[in-house]
Amino acid sequence: MFAICNLAIIPLRAEPSDRSEIVSQVLFGEHFEIIETQKQWAKIRLQFDDYEGWVDSKQYQIISEKNFSDLSKDGVILNADLVEYVTNSKNMFIPVPLGASLSFLNHAEINIEGFEFEGMKISGIKDKSNLISTAYQYLNAPYLWGGKTPFGIDCSGFTQMVYKLNGYKLLRDASQQSTQGDALSFIEESEPGDLAFFDNEEGKIIHVGIIMENNYIIHASGKVRIDRLDHLGIYNAEQNKHTHRLRVIKKII
Repeated sequence: MFAICNLAIIPLRAEPSDRSEIVSQVLFGEHFEIIETQKQWAKIRLQFDDYEGWVDSKQYQIISEKNFSDLSKDGVILNADLVEYVTNSKNMFIPVPLGASLSFLNHAEINIEGFEFEGMKISGIKDKSNLISTAYQYLNAPYLWGGKTPFGIDCSGFTQMVYKLNGYKLLRDASQQSTQGDALSFIEESEPGDLAFFDNEEGKIIHVGIIMENNYIIHASGKVRIDRLDHLGIYNAEQNKHTHRLRVIKKII
């Protein structure tokens, strides 16, 4: 079976329970395959990044395999505002966050509620130089494990959404993203928009941020913030210490 998210934001959980950890979020308009069902729960695989998790079966709209295929072939169209609304003929409003998918609104067979969107849209591949201005749209967003919106976001959700809004595909988790792109030997070789990855004592990648000019980095830690980056890692001037240990820098674009 196949489905689409027809609500603003729904939690994607590790297990089929309201008490289970939220591992990510499904934003309005994202489509997915249902790979398992269990009572009121469905295990899904998102089309965009193949990420899997459980969602409440009352929180999506079933679509046909053809609908799924058609949406997968469409160019990605996203909401470009911090928050906007879709409306229908019954004057029902649904707030949709930055990065929500709008492609399905052009498909009458899927858009059965007649949703309309009058806000600013973004689509296509943008120049790499646009990544930092997009990242600023999330500045001061509170950290939220599994989050993907300006109202709560984690480190890899932040990098994934910034890249997505510019037409590029990143995987969901920091450890997955670290497998993409080409490694650089030195910070001096990097340019704004490249990704820096950080590990823990066991060598596992646990954090990611976007490199800016002049040895700064924008990343989600407590909130989306800007800190210094050097060969050791991220230096937080407020705490007067390094908070994350640099593992590798990757050029994705």
